[in-house]
Amino acid sequence: MLTIEGLTYRIAGRTLLDGAAARLPAGSRVGLVGRNGTGKSTLLRLIAGEIAPDTGEIRIRRGARIGTVAQEAPTGRNTPLEIVLDADTERASLLAEAETATDAQRIAGIHERLADIDAHRAEARAAAILAGLGFDEAAQARPVDEYSGGWRMRIALAAALFAEADLLLLDEPTNHLDLEATMWLEGFLASYPNTMLLVSHDRDLLNRAVDGILHLEQLKLTFYRGGYDRFDRTRREALVRQSAMATRQIAERKRIEAFIDRFRYKATKARQAQSRIKALARMEPIAAVVADRTERFDFPQPDALPPPIVALDGASVGYAAGDPVLRRLNLRIDMDDRIALLGANGNGKTTLLRLLAKRLEPANGKIVRSGKLKVGYFAQNQLEELPDGATAGAHMAALMPKLPESRVRAHLGRFGLTGERAGTRIADLSGGEKARLLLAVITRDAPHLLLLDEPTNHLDVDAREALVQALNEYEGAVLLVSHDSHLVDLVADRLWLVADGTCRPFDGDLADYRRTLLEAGRAERREARASRPDNGATSKADERRRRAAARAAKADLRKAVKAAESRMAALQRERDTLHEKLADPALYDGPADAVAALNRRAGEIDKEIEVAEAAWLAAQEALDEAG
Repeated sequence: MLTIEGLTYRIAGRTLLDGAAARLPAGSRVGLVGRNGTGKSTLLRLIAGEIAPDTGEIRIRRGARIGTVAQEAPTGRNTPLEIVLDADTERASLLAEAETATDAQRIAGIHERLADIDAHRAEARAAAILAGLGFDEAAQARPVDEYSGGWRMRIALAAALFAEADLLLLDEPTNHLDLEATMWLEGFLASYPNTMLLVSHDRDLLNRAVDGILHLEQLKLTFYRGGYDRFDRTRREALVRQSAMATRQIAERKRIEAFIDRFRYKATKARQAQSRIKALARMEPIAAVVADRTERFDFPQPDALPPPIVALDGASVGYAAGDPVLRRLNLRIDMDDRIALLGANGNGKTTLLRLLAKRLEPANGKIVRSGKLKVGYFAQNQLEELPDGATAGAHMAALMPKLPESRVRAHLGRFGLTGERAGTRIADLSGGEKARLLLAVITRDAPHLLLLDEPTNHLDVDAREALVQALNEYEGAVLLVSHDSHLVDLVADRLWLVADGTCRPFDGDLADYRRTLLEAGRAERREARASRPDNGATSKADERRRRAAARAAKADLRKAVKAAESRMAALQRERDTLHEKLADPALYDGPADAVAALNRRAGEIDKEIEVAEAAWLAAQEALDEAG
């Protein structure tokens, strides 16, 4: 489907790609990864033909349709459903032509092609995609102009998914999504029928939705099979081997050079010395591993406060105009809490954070805070409020006027803003660097409670891992909103669900929540299908085609369910076998590497079983829907 050969691209004197090469077979779903600033988005633009390479070639299968998410959010009075349906340009064109065509043969050809592309299901398919991204039936019928920029970008994403391009290019598609929509997107992309190249820093998305990883590093592209965890493990093992080989080669060179120095001028050893000089000249140097800079965040540790640090008793909160957004809030937060908020966008998660951050006051009930409580609040709009004209160092110095410059720079250094980056104008910082600066700003006085609203949107995978480690080492309380399920899973030990106008503890983990969402979605679609009126206008020929297509689809779905069941059974058998081996005392008398390999596989297989269960649930849900 896609072949890249000898690709070189430079911008403003900086080389982003130098002789890069890669090949994506048709039907592959590939994640494009690499550190921020390495050129991933630029590569997508090169593939889409928006910009031209300096040298090299990009070949795409003749006639293939390339799909991307529109850079500008849709506007106007059209509804989300209308905009998504219009994204299938062939269908829209055929329907428009059918309105004016007069030739009977052409009309027949139009309807035959509409049947071939499954046009009769288009509206249901578009509605299902929009529902997965958070638009219920009423929301799908509202004019696009009534939505915020983030929700409009969801509509643009829905349009790109609906069009089912032969080559779909996605650049950080989860940035405008909540956790619920991200979970849905994982399942959708995992079954995308055509070729996909996805830029993302979401580790779970890259584990569940792709079958290969394309790594952009040091101006080159390297392909790895499997998801992100497999890529990470394979790459680390390769780096260890390369480092060991380079070390051995250095030692061998030193040994040969010592022999040459010792015997070069001795007649009896001159021939051997000359032989070694030639061997040394022929020895191709093994490149030493160039270590990426180590990402590290380091939150200042707060003083201890007696529990609870915050308590809500029958509180309600909203905005000046209108009814309260949240009611009957009976919650408490202690210093050692790690809490993640669940619930779709619009349910009130940000409203709750603003209440806890003193940006809103309770309308009823009461909220009691410890007298010495200090709160650090990270919100996405605060990134836009940073003063563009100031440097990172100057901005922090203004916020910490009583501290010497060395202390200010040391605090910035906790978040990776060292050296030149501390002296860079904020307008020239990357999104990830601005996120680091905001983390430094909100923690400058060692807060007891961190309120984090989507803190990872601009952070790459390594920075996200550093954030996980820092939050787990932090001794204060954390209340987190994030669409990154990997972050939530590793940081939060409690889940609160914001829904139905209130917030209450959720009894279960993220896997339980994922299953709850799948079951709720299935129930909603069954109810909608049951209430849909039959207009009786379907012709007999159309009905025969529909039934034939339904039978074929159900057969495929039964196969998918059976395959998923077989996969789960095989994994569970392997897990049982592994546990038996690990329980055998004789194992631990053997090589330590064998024990480590079995433990590593035991950890991997639990995640594979979770993915297989999700695939089975999705397949079973689709079969149930097909009736």
